[in-house]
Amino acid sequence: MKSRIDMGSVRIIAGQWRSRRLAFPAVAQLRPTANRVRETLFNWLQNDVEQEDCLDLFAGTGACGLEALSRGARHVTFVEQNRRVADAIIANLRMLGASEKPVICSEAVTWLSQNHQISAQKFGIVFMDPPYADELEQTCCEALESSGLLKNRALIYLESNRNLQDSLFPSAWRVLKKNRAGVVFYWLFERTSRGAEISDE
Repeated sequence: MKSRIDMGSVRIIAGQWRSRRLAFPAVAQLRPTANRVRETLFNWLQNDVEQEDCLDLFAGTGACGLEALSRGARHVTFVEQNRRVADAIIANLRMLGASEKPVICSEAVTWLSQNHQISAQKFGIVFMDPPYADELEQTCCEALESSGLLKNRALIYLESNRNLQDSLFPSAWRVLKKNRAGVVFYWLFERTSRGAEISDE
């Protein structure tokens, strides 16, 4: 018999929580990053994740942020607009023993545009998977670059259903990796703060 609340699940690929399956509500437009895409992404990031501070924007199921924690990230902040979905991330973090990680229920671009320039928290890895229908990719990238939340050197993952031109992205970003899986295009950018004299600690 079908439950009143349909649920999906996502599997953590590697790390301390390898093969753990995490439940999330079946909400319209909720689209977990596919396992094969996530595996490729974390192969790209394998030398950078451990002890890094990460930001999972449009977190959805939290698959990317949870995968990063499983692989040794020091910190992940999750930003998700849908209250039910955000609550599912909180529940999964609690189940995994990582309930201290913050889950912020907010629209991502709005959150980025708030006065984070004064925040002490800086991120070295950011995951962005905005809703395809909204075509927010360029807006999100510009908001992230101007937010003051990025370390001098940061890596940014972006997923889209469109093959976007490099000229749409901030000038301080360069494409490190790019790939396609079916209708999904995805990039890994390196952002460097021009003229930075010191490296992040």
